[in-house]
Amino acid sequence: MKNTPIPEAIVKKIFSESGLPSIGKASIREIKKLIDQIEKASGEKFIRMEMGIPGLPPVRIGVEGQIEALRKGVAAIYPDIHGVPELKNEISRFVKLFMNIEVNPEGCIPTVGSMQGGFASFLMLSRIHKERDTTLFIDPGFPVHKQQHKALNLKFESFDVYDYRGDKLRDKLESYFAKGHIHSVLYSNPNNPSWICFTDKELRIIGELANKYNIVIMEDLAYFGMDFRQDFSKPGQPPYQPSVANYTGNYILFISSSKAFSYAGERIGMMVISNQLFNSHFPDLKRFYQGEVFGNVMIFGTIYPLSSGTSHSAQYGLTAILKAANSGEFNFVEEVKEYGRKAAIMKKIFIDNGFRIVYDMDEDKPIADGFYFTYSYPGFTGQELLEKMIYYGISAISLDITGSERHEGIRACTSLIQRDQFVVLEARLKQFHEDHPQ
Repeated sequence: MKNTPIPEAIVKKIFSESGLPSIGKASIREIKKLIDQIEKASGEKFIRMEMGIPGLPPVRIGVEGQIEALRKGVAAIYPDIHGVPELKNEISRFVKLFMNIEVNPEGCIPTVGSMQGGFASFLMLSRIHKERDTTLFIDPGFPVHKQQHKALNLKFESFDVYDYRGDKLRDKLESYFAKGHIHSVLYSNPNNPSWICFTDKELRIIGELANKYNIVIMEDLAYFGMDFRQDFSKPGQPPYQPSVANYTGNYILFISSSKAFSYAGERIGMMVISNQLFNSHFPDLKRFYQGEVFGNVMIFGTIYPLSSGTSHSAQYGLTAILKAANSGEFNFVEEVKEYGRKAAIMKKIFIDNGFRIVYDMDEDKPIADGFYFTYSYPGFTGQELLEKMIYYGISAISLDITGSERHEGIRACTSLIQRDQFVVLEARLKQFHEDHPQ
């Protein structure tokens, strides 16, 4: 090992003490803990790219709305399981104004982050058809969704979509759906970790097949409006956030407040269930619940026992944010464009030092600059590269834990990198390149 920015002895000692069988296969939180320990032991600050958390201050409108609610005493009162009426109305308005989708307020449910919305949905959807037992993940994707399936002992299958873009997606999906065991599909758009975005053609294909095979589509919109190649910031004006909801009524949307509104700490997300699905009857649900109407069972049979609702004051904070966005007083997209600007600079620094972008195209167009990007370095697998770069004070996660088949790749998150760290990043990548000539 060369004379690296982080002393070899410190890294090896903490690797050994961690008990992790493989750094390259470690989860996001395990990587975070490991880097925290190495930073403390070495006294050297890392370029932290492993955690997908906001790097901007929380939206002030939400903070003020939440404080006001707390002062009114809501902390002493249980919120309704299905959410406070003001918030449900604003969520309904939000999806109409920014997606051009009509959803009744009853199907707009606040959850303890999108993570809880996903957990509840996975549990419900595994029970709507007794003859179907499998979720299909269109990967790469957020690793914790598979972890949730394992915790629930639910079956899932997955495939890396990169080689099945455009018209190829239809045959690939149909090869799974035709077997009759898939009850639902999950993907993120924009995608975590690759930042690819489905085209309108691809969303239409997914929606048409959902209708044909009666499959529920779960669309994770954690990075709502953050494909900065288009301006999705004007309420009630096109272009709108792309969605499978334009092509099927079999959908659940997960809209996070964590990234678009920098409100991750309050753990409040939005589950939006289509009018069609909310009112659908599934007799097989009676094996586990008292009712068979999807929306009612979701709220009172699944969300209720999971958490008995979500933070009362946070609901009012989110209400204030959505109300300001819906009225055009708050341009939330403009607030988060800094992630895209930083991504453009960081990607150039990586490329200039011999690295390559792994997921680089949306069909025939270069992907957007945004919250994440993926990179590789010739001669290394992603797991090898992740471990090696820790010695250079740079952390990320391997694409192997995301369901990607691009085993040479690493996911980088732009959020926590400050602009004054670009000089350090460039110096460390330059040294890595010199130490590992191609």
